[in-house]
Amino acid sequence: MIKLKYALLLSDLIGLLLSFSLGSYYLSFSLEGGSVKFISQWSVLFCAVSVLITFRFAFLGHYAKRQPVLDELHQMYRVLLLLYSVLGVSLYLIHIPSYRIPFLVTAICSLISLPLGRLLIKSTLLKNQELLLPTIIVGSGSNAIAASKALKGESLMGFQIVEFISIFPIEEKFIIIGDEKIPVVFVGNKVIEHIKKRDCNNVVVALELGQINENLELLEVLNREVRSVSVVPALRGLPLLGMEVNHFFRHELLFLRIRKNLSRPVLKMVKRVFDIFFSVLFLTMFSPLFVFFNWRIKKDGASSFFSHTRIGQNGKEFPCYKFRTMVADADKILEELLRSDPKAKKEWETDFKLKNDPRITPIGHFLRKTSLDELPQLFNVLKGDMSLVGPRPVVKDELARYGDDVHYYLQAKPGMTGLWQISGRNDTTYASRVYLDSWYVKNWSLWYDIVILIKTVNVVFCRNGAY
Repeated sequence: MIKLKYALLLSDLIGLLLSFSLGSYYLSFSLEGGSVKFISQWSVLFCAVSVLITFRFAFLGHYAKRQPVLDELHQMYRVLLLLYSVLGVSLYLIHIPSYRIPFLVTAICSLISLPLGRLLIKSTLLKNQELLLPTIIVGSGSNAIAASKALKGESLMGFQIVEFISIFPIEEKFIIIGDEKIPVVFVGNKVIEHIKKRDCNNVVVALELGQINENLELLEVLNREVRSVSVVPALRGLPLLGMEVNHFFRHELLFLRIRKNLSRPVLKMVKRVFDIFFSVLFLTMFSPLFVFFNWRIKKDGASSFFSHTRIGQNGKEFPCYKFRTMVADADKILEELLRSDPKAKKEWETDFKLKNDPRITPIGHFLRKTSLDELPQLFNVLKGDMSLVGPRPVVKDELARYGDDVHYYLQAKPGMTGLWQISGRNDTTYASRVYLDSWYVKNWSLWYDIVILIKTVNVVFCRNGAY
């Protein structure tokens, strides 16, 4: 742990030094005289900024705690952007034009170099098995399994789950997480003795709902005897992201306030501004593709654009735009196929899609594989019918399949991309799609929208689950 702490600190300092060096390089070109004075002032500014940044990171626990990658990156960017914004405004107000471009170069470079440096350090330590932290999970039910999957999915945190221990009798000897068989041990009321015997200093308590209250004494003893104890409360289904935590003085009470982010007017406005800005930007960037695909599709004798009625926010119907990927008489071909092919009919009734769809044109196959057929939905985003990121747009008949979660779907605008698109797309089950859409709405944040957009680029290039 000490090695990781200092390695990350050194990585951040090297990243800041590299950024400063590039800024100094640009500064040397902008100076005609008094370069020593300006370079000295620039060096003092760099040292002050580096101290502020590293102290803030240390306060947030970046050098001591293991955090999920996205949470750590989010905190890192918030610190850097806030500090650089304040410094940038200050430099502008005190009229030092020589520093403006060097400062901008330094800021942009550090936004890239610091995360990459940490990624390199953690990947190297993980590869050499120096980052691995043996971990015992107390619990063997659904909450413990969910916790283990979450920890396994965050490989750069380095948690190595060595076993589950159960305080209740259990028949299973192993729990399979991914491609790994992790042993389950029944220890009854001898949890502490067993953990000491295993000499494990990292424990995750993931008992089921109600079991934690029945074992408060166990938690107190674990807190005294084990170096690091984490508790995973069984609160799945609630919007946990951004949940506010309050503590009442002299009372052993944890007060959780649920925040419905997509119902808050200010955050809805932020999301809308984000959608308008980037939809205009993307329409400008991809305008040559619009011209090319319009010409190519019309060569097949059909209009280049196609719209299909989808259900939007609050149940409002809207025309969802796409590039045409099917032949002109697609409905008749589908009707005949479903009548003559029971296997295709079953697939259509299950997923509302066909993996080998005879209606798709040659250019249509390319558009669907690359998801470029959905580019016209940028006009839907600009109009306000859709969002860049959101639940998958569905037809009216699909709403019944959302069950009680239909409320979450209707609460948000459908998105051009979303959790479903970056989680396997058509390779996932319909139940998984519903879960992912509901999770997104309950836990929305602008940061997650940015992450999903970035991950979508990788999915499009790899063509994962697209047909």
